[in-house]
Amino acid sequence: MTLYRAVKIGSLELGGNLFAAPLAGYSNRSFRSLCVEHGADFSFTELVSAEALHRNPRLYGLAGGGAKAAGSAKTGAGGSAAAEAGAARAGESSGGAGKNSAMTASLAARAPNEKRYAVQLFAGNPEAIYKAALMLAPLRPDAVDINAGCPVPKVVKNNAGAALMKNPAMMGKIVEAAERASRQALGGAPVTIKMRSGWDFGSINYAECARIAVEAGAAMVSLHPRTRSQNYSGKSDWSCIADLASRLSVPVAGSGDLYSPEDARRMLLETGCAAVMFARGMMGNPFVFSATRSLLETGKWEPVSFAERMRVAFRHLELLAEDIGERSACLEMRRQFCAYTKGMGGAAAVRERAVRAQAIADYREILEANF
Repeated sequence: MTLYRAVKIGSLELGGNLFAAPLAGYSNRSFRSLCVEHGADFSFTELVSAEALHRNPRLYGLAGGGAKAAGSAKTGAGGSAAAEAGAARAGESSGGAGKNSAMTASLAARAPNEKRYAVQLFAGNPEAIYKAALMLAPLRPDAVDINAGCPVPKVVKNNAGAALMKNPAMMGKIVEAAERASRQALGGAPVTIKMRSGWDFGSINYAECARIAVEAGAAMVSLHPRTRSQNYSGKSDWSCIADLASRLSVPVAGSGDLYSPEDARRMLLETGCAAVMFARGMMGNPFVFSATRSLLETGKWEPVSFAERMRVAFRHLELLAEDIGERSACLEMRRQFCAYTKGMGGAAAVRERAVRAQAIADYREILEANF
């Protein structure tokens, strides 16, 4: 059997097992669109504050009014303006609209070519998750993902993200709340969860947390086998993924230290996980999905040229500008261009000019001068 294969997540059937992770600061819909174009089979939004969403739904282009409004929105036109709205940017647990409302409004919206995607929510209590999940109805996500892995203090201090690893019972209640909301307003779209291996090395409890999450209704568990105390340092322990895949009756997606097609193949072989989830390895590199599929199916893959990387980076800028405006997109793309040029010959000169670019014309000049 080929390592590239279909995955069934509850009622959701996916044609392949190469996933684009929910990556704060990167997984906006313009970048997700490029990942899908280059072979991602399933994609996740950035983490969205459930508290912010249900307290200020109109700030995100979604109808208020709780379950009644969400339920009625579900039967409305899928192409409405509300369906193109998003929710809160990562970390907006206080419910603010964020520095850039246009960017906020586009984060959870489905990209035009995104056939299958999930909206990821974070909160420290079930009621917020329940109310926010109900309000996702106009977006018609194919799944709702619960964040139980984000290590940043502004998320953890609200008992959300990786803090849920310290409270497995609460994690279960949150999954159950999302699953209940999905049955009521999202057509039973599956609920998934992404977690870490534990809070610290003294509390490695991913197996217990995953069991509780599945018993509460989770249809897939994604595991990044680092502890919260590790943040992104050290190495991820793939043996945890293998252990979890052997325990659960639902699919397990593996994440952590996936930077190349070879990494993905090795994870699939060593752990028996159902899917691999690229995160930092897809930054500036949406090509990793098609390259990985090629390796899994044919045993070989070809890297893209520097010129092709820059062409796609410029397209990324144009897509982003459509969502958040030219000025904001150009500022945002400064670091994105650095990611696209990482490890490439002649990249230093491109980065030096890109960090000063303020308009699309500036980026166009960079491309014309170098390619």
